[in-house]
Amino acid sequence: MKVKNSRLDAIRLILSTQEIGSQEELLSELAKEGFKLTQATLSRDLHQLRVVKTVGVQGRYRYVLTRPQQYRHEGEHGETRPAAVQQETNGYLSIKFSGNIAVIHTKPSYASTLAYHIDNYDLPEIIGTIAGDDTVMLIIAENTTHTAVLRALRTIIPNI
Repeated sequence: MKVKNSRLDAIRLILSTQEIGSQEELLSELAKEGFKLTQATLSRDLHQLRVVKTVGVQGRYRYVLTRPQQYRHEGEHGETRPAAVQQETNGYLSIKFSGNIAVIHTKPSYASTLAYHIDNYDLPEIIGTIAGDDTVMLIIAENTTHTAVLRALRTIIPNI
């Protein structure tokens, strides 16, 4: 069991710090770390970790952890945020509010990944998201101020 836990930790770290688009790439990275395993074992590990495939910042598919909080790095102002999220939210351009709706504009191909992270962070200020290629619409919870939304989003998007 100790080997499996070490392997799962290695998978988490690799997926949090690199853009991995296939199981073959991940197997190669794990081999560099000294882990020899079959594709079937890797597939079971990915299922156990609830890893999903999504579009990355370059428009290329990549594996991401559905619990991105597992590996955090400290930001320039002392706040912590997942390494993968920090990488993927650099495409943020602006945010505008209208009542209980906010619209985030991003660089092309960043919106769906950003919406994915906002949804998985389970912020109580945000009910849900809808994403296009370069736009994310947020539905804001009742009686939540725009300032509270910005503060909550700052944990994901450092430059908001």
